[in-house]
Amino acid sequence: MDVHLRELRYFVAVADELNVTRAAERLFVSQPALSKQLRVLERQLGFRLFDRVPSGVVLTRQGAALLPAARDLLERWGAGVERARAAAPAGTLVIGMQTAVGRGLQQEALRRFRTAMPGWEVSLRLVGWDDPSGGLADGSSDVAFIWLPVPAGLRTYVLAREERGVAMPVDHRLAGLAEIPFAELRDEPFIALPTAAGALRDFWLGLDVREDEPVIGVTANTAEEVFEAVTSGLGVVLVAEGNARLYDRPGMTYRPVTGLPPGELAIAWREGNATPQVLAFIDALRQVTTKV
Repeated sequence: MDVHLRELRYFVAVADELNVTRAAERLFVSQPALSKQLRVLERQLGFRLFDRVPSGVVLTRQGAALLPAARDLLERWGAGVERARAAAPAGTLVIGMQTAVGRGLQQEALRRFRTAMPGWEVSLRLVGWDDPSGGLADGSSDVAFIWLPVPAGLRTYVLAREERGVAMPVDHRLAGLAEIPFAELRDEPFIALPTAAGALRDFWLGLDVREDEPVIGVTANTAEEVFEAVTSGLGVVLVAEGNARLYDRPGMTYRPVTGLPPGELAIAWREGNATPQVLAFIDALRQVTTKV
């Protein structure tokens, strides 16, 4: 029987909350997606983990018996990953990222990190938006550059606050405006992040200021997929001002949008992960942003 760590995390989160909706919010996944994964896990196990009650769910006797083992497996896996990384001869800090960082942050922070941690290597890894933690949830990243909001269990330090604008084809009907009220975009097809991105997907669809459901033109899992869809005329996308400069390309234009609060780019790390290399990298970024 092959059970994935993600499924065990889902099981433990629901067991902690005893409510699928609250657990989904904590995990930054949709409630239907979480319910589906729980059913998949129950089919694999051959028994039910939860029973529904008016207030949410309760553990079955079999679910309660399995819970300590699930917690233990997750804790031992996390500890094992940390030990394996610590055993590397030179040491490697793994940095997850979902988009280009730019903004004069990354290069200067890496220079300061190498000065503080001589002999340590750095590995940059691109993480799809189907993992809104940037690889922190499964331990594949030590720190991650990600946009808020983030899943539970992470700590963050905000690096930049930037206005949200819209990227659109150069021949779009609104491209002639200097800035665009968000109300003008409500009926436009949007390029959306995958549903697994949870609250991050909602934020970049503007759900924080709209009451209606957005029109989804296409779903994309990486920045390259997003902007390829825009230049292909499949929809528009909300984008931070700094990312508009980083991803400028022929056939696409950017306009500021009024009526939206800004986006926040942050460095994130797991709660309780106070290893010297993680703290050194965070401190390097604090120095860079303070200097700027």
